[in-house]
Amino acid sequence: MKSEAVLTLMFLAALVMFLPVSSRSHCEIPCGIYDDEMRYDMLEEHIATIEKSMVMTNTLSEDGDKNYNQLVRWILNKEEHAVKFMNIITQYFLTQRIKPTAPDTGEIHGDYMKQLTLMHEMLIYAMKCKQTTDRANAEKLRELVAESRKLYFKRHGRER
Repeated sequence: MKSEAVLTLMFLAALVMFLPVSSRSHCEIPCGIYDDEMRYDMLEEHIATIEKSMVMTNTLSEDGDKNYNQLVRWILNKEEHAVKFMNIITQYFLTQRIKPTAPDTGEIHGDYMKQLTLMHEMLIYAMKCKQTTDRANAEKLRELVAESRKLYFKRHGRER
């Protein structure tokens, strides 16, 4: 009986040691540690990955002798990076970095509303990237990120 308990404990300890650890894009404690430039760079990297995945999906789909394994992998890669993109927008920017403003704050409120609109549009185009292999959606996403970045850093006193 005692050896069964020891074996069970050893098994559980080994299981805990080898379980995958997941992490989110950022905490919500709030810790006060933010790297906005890096997050925008990550958005751009996700777009590049999505676009490459679209190209590879289209190329592999056109092949007469299809490699379905690689085709599925590129499709899943596109999906994964679109979701990561969306998580940065929602979990980092919308819940932590873009602060609501009162309507009577004039230009500040106008910029806030424009930023919300840009973030919403980015979420829509990220969804379209998941749904299709149309590279125009990735290009539109890239344009929206550039516009959002410019507005965001203007509002934070670091014009680019």
